[in-house]
Amino acid sequence: MWPPLAALALAVLVWWFVTSVTVGSDSLIRDFAPQRVLPALRELIERGVLVDDAMASMWRLLVGLLVAIVIGLPLGLLIGLNVTLERASMPIVQFLRMISPLAWAPIAVALFGIGHQPVYFLIAMAAVWPIVINTAAGVQSIDPGHLMVAKSFGATRWEQIGAVVLPAIRAHVQTGIRIGLGIAWVVLVPAEMLGVRSGLGYQILNARDQLAYSQVMAVILVIGLLGFILDLVARYLLNGERSGAGARVARVSSRSD
Repeated sequence: MWPPLAALALAVLVWWFVTSVTVGSDSLIRDFAPQRVLPALRELIERGVLVDDAMASMWRLLVGLLVAIVIGLPLGLLIGLNVTLERASMPIVQFLRMISPLAWAPIAVALFGIGHQPVYFLIAMAAVWPIVINTAAGVQSIDPGHLMVAKSFGATRWEQIGAVVLPAIRAHVQTGIRIGLGIAWVVLVPAEMLGVRSGLGYQILNARDQLAYSQVMAVILVIGLLGFILDLVARYLLNGERSGAGARVARVSSRSD
C-alpha cells in the first residue's frame, strides 16, 4: 500500500505548498488550502447538508444510468444483430456521440422545465452511447458458429439471444456501463447547476454565491472521492464477474477431463 499512500501524501504536500507558501497572505488562493478546506468539509458534514446533497446526486446518477441502460442495451443488440441497420445507424450514432451532453442543456430545460427531469435527460445522453457501442461490438464479436449450432438445435431467434448472445456479450455490456458511469458522473455536477435545489453541483453554486471558497473546494474533494469509489466498485464488480465466469469454465473443463 505504500506507493499509493506516498503519492497521496505527496499530492497533499504539493496542494499545501501551492496554496499556502507560494502566495501572499491576502491571496484568495489561501481559501483553497487544506488547513481551511478540511474544517469547511467537517462543518458541511456536521450540518448534514453534504450528505443530503450527495444522496440526491447519487439518486439522479442511478436514474439517468438506468434510463441509458434500458435504451442502450436493446439498441446495441439491434445494431449488432442486423448488418444493414448497423451500416445505416452508425453514422448517426457517431454524430450524436460526439456532441457534448451539456450542449443539450438548453433543449432539456425547454422540454422538461426546471427540476430533476433535465438532469436525468443529460445523464442518460452522456451514458447511453458507450453502452450502445460496446453492446453492438460484443454482438459482432460472437462466433457465428455458436449461433448456427443453436439454430441447428431448433432454437428460435429469442432463444438464440437469451442462450447465446446475452451471455457472450456480458463483459462488453459491463465495460460499456462502466465507461458510461464515468462520463455520467462528470456530466452530473454541471447538470445540477440548471436550477435544482439539491445535489453536489448545486452546493458548489451555493457556496460560491456565499463567497465560501473553502466550501467549494471541500465539495470538489467529495466529488472526486465519490467518483473514485464508484469507479472502484464498478471495476470490482466487473473483474469479479469475469473471475466467476473463468471459474465456471475451469469447472466445466475439469469435468470434461
